[in-house]
Amino acid sequence: MISSKNDNIKINKHILGKNSKCFIIAEAGVNHNGDINLAKQLVFEAKKAGADCVKFQTFKADQLVTEDAPKAMYQIKNTDPNEKQIEMLRKLELSKEAYKLLINVCKEVDIVFMSTPYNNEDVEFLEKLNVEAYKLPSISITEPSFLEYIGKKNKPMIVSTGMATLEEVRNGVEAIISTGNKDIIILHCTTNYPTELNEVNMRAMKKIGDELKILYGYSDHTQEDITCMTAVAMGACVIEKHFTLDKNLPGPDQSSSYNPSQFKKFVQNIRKVEKILGNSIKKPTTSELKNMQGMRRSIVASKSIPKETIIDETMLTLKRPAIGLKPMYLKKLIGKTTKRDIYKDEFINEKDFK
Repeated sequence: MISSKNDNIKINKHILGKNSKCFIIAEAGVNHNGDINLAKQLVFEAKKAGADCVKFQTFKADQLVTEDAPKAMYQIKNTDPNEKQIEMLRKLELSKEAYKLLINVCKEVDIVFMSTPYNNEDVEFLEKLNVEAYKLPSISITEPSFLEYIGKKNKPMIVSTGMATLEEVRNGVEAIISTGNKDIIILHCTTNYPTELNEVNMRAMKKIGDELKILYGYSDHTQEDITCMTAVAMGACVIEKHFTLDKNLPGPDQSSSYNPSQFKKFVQNIRKVEKILGNSIKKPTTSELKNMQGMRRSIVASKSIPKETIIDETMLTLKRPAIGLKPMYLKKLIGKTTKRDIYKDEFINEKDFK
C-alpha cells in the first residue's frame, strides 16, 4: 500500500509539482554518437531551446546486454540491421571524463544535468559526480532491487513506465517508498520510436496520478507537439522529449528526436499552454474588469412609468451599460410602487420606490 509521497520536489532551482511550471527534459540520450563535442553542443542547444534539463545515459555496453542480444525493431530500422545491439551500444558510450566535462558545461550555461544509470556501478559513478536527481528508463520500473538501491541515495527519482501495467508501476513506487524516499515522479510513456497517436493512451497518465496519489508526467516518443500539450493540460509536471542536433545523423534515436528549432517551438508551445491553464480561481480578469461596465446590463424602464404606479414585468427591462441597479434585483421590484415619474430607458434605483 502506497503510504506517502511529496507534492513538491526541488531539483536545483526548479520546483516540480502540480502548481509549478512544467519541468522540460531534453533527452539527448545517445544522440552524441560517442563524441564529446557533439554532447557539449547538445547541452548548448538544449539551453538555447529553453529546456530546463539535458539528460544523457550512463552505461557500458558489455554490462547492459548479452553478446547476442537482438536489436529492438526501431533499432533495426534506424541502424545497420546486420550489426549486433552490443556493437551499436559500444559506439554510443561516453568516457567517465566526458561526464565530468558535461556537468561543468551544464553549470556554466545554467541547465540541469541528468544521466540515466543502468546498474549499481553506474549509480555510484554518478554519485561521485554529485548529480542532483535520477531519471530512470521504463525498464527499471519492474526492477525493485535497482529502484531500492537508488532510492536509498535519497535524491529525486523520475521514472518512466513504458511497457508497464498499473500494478507494476504501483510495485515500483512502493519499492522506492520502502527506502524512505518520497521524491518520486512517474512518467507515462509508450516504448516505441516513434509512437503512433493511437498508442499514447494519455488517460493512463492521469490514472497513475489519481490511483497512486503521486506526481506524474509524460515521456514522449511521438512526432507531434499536440501529445505533450495534452499531457500538460492534464496535469503533467514533467515532460521529456528526445533531442538531437540533426535528425539525419546516424544512430537509433536521431530520426525520432526533435532538432533544435523543433524543440524551441515545442517549449514555447508548452509555456503557452501553461498560460492558458492559469489557475483554478474563477474570477474576472484585469481586461474583463475594464469591459464589464460596457458589456453587462442594468435595470431600466422599458416605457415611461408615472408616479404612484405599481410595477409589473412589462415596465422593466435590461440594457447596457452596467451603471444602474443589477439584474439580480429585477424580481424584487415587481409589485413595488413608484415614488416619482420614471422615463423610458432611465436607470432604476431602489430609492425610486416606496
